[in-house]
Order: sequence, then C-alpha cells, then structure tokens
Amino acid sequence: MCKGVIAMLNIAKVRGRMAELNISQKDVAKALGIAAPTASQKLNRVRPMDLDEAEKLAALLKLEDNQFGEYFFAQ
Repeated sequence: MCKGVIAMLNIAKVRGRMAELNISQKDVAKALGIAAPTASQKLNRVRPMDLDEAEKLAALLKLEDNQFGEYFFAQ
C-alpha cells in the first residue's frame, strides 16, 4: 500500500458520518490499529493520516469510492 499523507481531512464530514453510524474514536483506533489518543490526533489533524489509514477509515465509515475525495481532501 502507498503511504502518501492525506493532508486535508474534512473533520466535519468524518465526524458527522461517525455520528450517523454511531462510531466512536475507540472504534476508529481499533480499525486503524492505533491507540485511541493517536486516533484522536489524526481525526483532529494534529498528526497526519496516511493513505492506508484513510482507506481503512473509509471502509469503517462505509463510504462509496466516489465519496472518498469529499471526506479526505477538504477544500
């Protein structure tokens, strides 16, 4: 897998989708294989999220391929 960095995570869209699906930061951490504080930092753009992590998060959020850009490349 590519380890490119996703610099512009759309925090509002990701958190909104998490709320819709009742997904916690702890769930995100488990899906990404990282600690909960690290997941929080990634979700708040304190730490970068790589492409592999973004793909895992997209799967957890049940996003369609055509939705990936609006969640992971904020404008």
